[in-house]
Amino acid sequence: MGLFRKDLNNQVFKIEVSDIRQFDDEVSQIPGMIKLTMGEPDFNTPDHIKKAAIEAINENYSHYMGMAGDIELRTAASEFFNEKYGVSYDAQSEILVTVGATEAIATALQTIFNPGDAVLVPTPLYPGYMPLITLNRIKPIYIDTRDNNFRLTPDMIKQAIADNPDETIKGIILINPSNPTGISWTEDEIIAITDEIRTQKLWAISDEIYSELTYGHDHISIAKYIRDQTVLINGLSKSHAMTGWRIGFLLAPKSMTDELKKVHQYLVTSATSVSQRAGIAALRDGKDDGRIMNVEYKKRRDFVMTEMKKMHFEMAEPSGAFYIFAKIPEGYNQDAMAFCKDLAFNHKLALIPGTAFGESGKGYIRLSYAASMENLVTGMERLNDYMTENK
Repeated sequence: MGLFRKDLNNQVFKIEVSDIRQFDDEVSQIPGMIKLTMGEPDFNTPDHIKKAAIEAINENYSHYMGMAGDIELRTAASEFFNEKYGVSYDAQSEILVTVGATEAIATALQTIFNPGDAVLVPTPLYPGYMPLITLNRIKPIYIDTRDNNFRLTPDMIKQAIADNPDETIKGIILINPSNPTGISWTEDEIIAITDEIRTQKLWAISDEIYSELTYGHDHISIAKYIRDQTVLINGLSKSHAMTGWRIGFLLAPKSMTDELKKVHQYLVTSATSVSQRAGIAALRDGKDDGRIMNVEYKKRRDFVMTEMKKMHFEMAEPSGAFYIFAKIPEGYNQDAMAFCKDLAFNHKLALIPGTAFGESGKGYIRLSYAASMENLVTGMERLNDYMTENK
């Protein structure tokens, strides 16, 4: 029997596999391709973490963990976030271990919003959010930050709410540091933004997965200033090069965590036991693993920015994460997808079209410098060849 549309949740037909994944899959088939596409550290997981996982296997950590996560891992997380960012969460009642930050996002959205509620969405935005917003029948209210060099302001929040008086706006999505722009807010900016969120009585869904990857300054958590209205998302994928281990965290006040736990349980039961034991080693014995990677990322960022500016790309200087979000120079194809496909198929360099991050990404491309310097050097040579040939 064939599949009939009426048999499925109609929201499923409104979403697609992300443009990032589709584009990456397409260009990966081209021999000799240099891919600066994916948001994944090119470093391997540190050996001390792998050793902890091997020990966990040998010690038979192969059974269900508590649905909130290994209490030793939650304790390590509580200590880590307190020491690093000055935010205090009780390990027993205010922290959940999730299957990566992605599950944390899904759990937060399903817990906070009713179908028909609205959420403020500053753009450009990591595309993992929008399909989950669609599936949960939440209405996105976009805040285009292009005209302010991708920096959100309290006035933007206030204006978006004023422009939608009939909507039940319950929250705002914040990614700091940002994917795709690499923007990281200053403390003054965070204080101003959180003051407005407090005034508007919104939940801040604060995705801080890149918190250990900042340049020239320490990360400041939004929860430091608006803890009682924040659902904080973090994890080990970027900070400890553990993307495949799938360990994330949800941190929130106890009353919210009690509700988040219900949704989390029915989505995944619990995170993988062996990965959780590895996570303890990451947070306790590898507190500064991310900072070691930072040194290399900064060298790569500076090199790529210098080369792209020579080619007349404009960009906001990334102060966090490992992305450059650059405006395609005038005189070239402003259709970002067409630009990236032409570059990939004719010069074997893959970048992500800005439209993967929403309408405000039109005319932009995203480059990940979480790649070897060798590949970045060759990539910039190929990009320069392309730009020269297509003047």
